[in-house]
Amino acid sequence: MSGSHTGPGRHVVVVGAGIAGLAAAHRLREHGARVTVLEASDRVGGKLLPGEIAGARVDLGAESLLARRPEAVDLARAVGLADRLQPPATATASLWTRGALHPMPKGHVMGVPGTAESLAGVLSEEGLARVGRDADLPRTEVGDDVAVGEYVAARVGREVVDRLVEPLLGGVYAGDAYRISMRSAVPQLFEAARTHTSLTEAVRGIQARSAAAPRTGPVFMGIAGGVGTLPLAVADALRAGGAEILTGTPVTELRREPRDGWRVVAGDRVLHADAVVVAVPAPAAADLLRAEAPGAAAELSGVEYASMALITLAYRRAETALPGGSGFLVPPVDGHTVKASTFASAKWGWIAEENPDLVVLRASVGRHGETEILHRDDDGLVEVSRHDLLAAVGLDATPVATRVTRWQDGLPQYPVGHHARVARVREHLAGLAGLAVCGAAYDGVGVPACIASAHAAADRIHGDLRAVQRLTADPVQSLHGGAGE
Repeated sequence: MSGSHTGPGRHVVVVGAGIAGLAAAHRLREHGARVTVLEASDRVGGKLLPGEIAGARVDLGAESLLARRPEAVDLARAVGLADRLQPPATATASLWTRGALHPMPKGHVMGVPGTAESLAGVLSEEGLARVGRDADLPRTEVGDDVAVGEYVAARVGREVVDRLVEPLLGGVYAGDAYRISMRSAVPQLFEAARTHTSLTEAVRGIQARSAAAPRTGPVFMGIAGGVGTLPLAVADALRAGGAEILTGTPVTELRREPRDGWRVVAGDRVLHADAVVVAVPAPAAADLLRAEAPGAAAELSGVEYASMALITLAYRRAETALPGGSGFLVPPVDGHTVKASTFASAKWGWIAEENPDLVVLRASVGRHGETEILHRDDDGLVEVSRHDLLAAVGLDATPVATRVTRWQDGLPQYPVGHHARVARVREHLAGLAGLAVCGAAYDGVGVPACIASAHAAADRIHGDLRAVQRLTADPVQSLHGGAGE
């Protein structure tokens, strides 16, 4: 593909102004392109949403950035947010299981232990003994891909999956560990499983390599004022650099021009572009690509999504006593409605500093396949959250304010074979000059993964395939920001 697509003066249209679309636009501007961003909704940012409760600034969507990958923190610095990057004030999370809070075990890889002893107090005696039998089992082949839960249960027992892997993976994907792809969701574990017979030995190998080359700096970062301010800052930087961002402008048609370039129809506007980056969720991308890339559209139509809701509650500090740490995760097997809670005022120092008389908490509900709970009205979701918070941490105060944020089809699912689906999508698009896709449906659901996907798409438009090849070879693992790894 020629690099002329993004030379000076060349016009690239980006469809979608979530963090992936904005990051792609930012990268394209660095390549010298003239950029127009078209967003169907009335705001930029997608799943990153700043808001307020009882006068306190908070995040109503994603709240942390994985800092072990450079993409998100580098973009924040590039758009002037360097002095607002902050690590969590505490990264000590708990598990609410078997009727009590337990410190999150150390020495695991996405819930998979290196030794049975590290899970004492979380697993039953039978469960701990089952972990110990891993070393004596014959190899479990993983093939081209395998479900995380299926493989881990075969090696160390279902209790490890149900009590640890499920809440950790569920916090990232709102999905089912017995369906989620190990190759896509936990790539370092997948690679270790291909070369080790024992899973616990593989985990110890990962830990030994990490210990031999220790990383400095925090695992996660937040932004004072909320991670939701990142897309706003990127949008401001784009506008300052001459890019055009149009909200309330849904794209309804995408067609190749007879000679070269693309015709983009958005309402009553028709734009002509040298190249297009499609940075919208899979169903919307499928609709746009159906005319010119029916094979890619068919693949994207098969991507499933999970819905969830985030309940934010504000309390008077004088009436609120919470245990230490950043919050807790909840194994589905325990039968509670809330799947996680973050003590936002404890986790993020800037919230406590700005609001010394308030305590802000977040609770999340909803997993893939769970629909009944999300049919409840806002008051019902607040009620069930308060019920579970009372049971978990004894919080019986009355909140001074509550907010419910619903993320319908918010998280794409990565079932077994996800990597092959993404490869097929890109193969279908390979022959279409000046067209690329990016976002959470492809290379990881976390913010750095979305940005990495966006950079790869922008570079592909520019004629450079190396970033796409790196993502294929080295997927971006997304971690749960409350897990304290």
